[in-house]
Amino acid sequence: MSTSTPNLKIENLHVSIDEKEIIKGLTLEIKGGEVHAIMGPNGTGKSTLASALMGHPKYEITSGRVTLDGEDLLEMTTDERARKGLFLAMQYPSEISGVTNADFLRSAINAKMGEGNEISLMKFIRQLDEKMAVLEMDSSMSQRYLNEGFSGGEKKRNEILQMMMLNPRIAILDEIDSGLDIDALKVVANGVNSMRKPELGVLIITHYQRLLNYIKPDFVHVMMNGKIVRSGGPELAERLEADGYDWIKEELGIEDVTVGQEA
Repeated sequence: MSTSTPNLKIENLHVSIDEKEIIKGLTLEIKGGEVHAIMGPNGTGKSTLASALMGHPKYEITSGRVTLDGEDLLEMTTDERARKGLFLAMQYPSEISGVTNADFLRSAINAKMGEGNEISLMKFIRQLDEKMAVLEMDSSMSQRYLNEGFSGGEKKRNEILQMMMLNPRIAILDEIDSGLDIDALKVVANGVNSMRKPELGVLIITHYQRLLNYIKPDFVHVMMNGKIVRSGGPELAERLEADGYDWIKEELGIEDVTVGQEA
């Protein structure tokens, strides 16, 4: 396992769904210790980017290059990407009946650690209890089937719990604030903030500036027409909240920012 500072480098990425181009030449670099936020109107390709990076088979990479710690990410299977330290907190987590949260997490950790390096049961339980306490999750959730019957807020907390337990190198958080009330949002943000360190790079995909009140980004990027059209600091998110996206569209001469349905 790499001990160097994490680095995810995306160069001129193009992604299509059913031969319709969604990502149209996106370039971005995320290093350890950095939090990047991508904002943009619906249908501009934000969630497509997250799924494509994780290796979802629905998304075809037509050109471009992506490396994780210098290795070609696009040559890896989804499983290999996860073992190398790439993590995706999904916008709509799947329900898996018959598999408890605890069993799923321990299996995922052991798969990442590799044969002969499995986590001990006592260490796993201790870490799980600690992380669930940070997220204010009831201990009974560890024995519930994965996401089955979970509320929207419980699913989002559970995604952050997975991130905290798996300790990735690069984490992509796809609209983790969607559907959360302010109290749940603060708890989820606290979980993410507790992970901030030089050994982790974070990409947050969100529609709303309110999440960025609690997770302060180092860089904010605006995505339109399948590419990043503007980058700045936290003040950029504040202006978007106040003025919307029209001023950027006017500056760039953009009329329609929609490139396809978000997946």
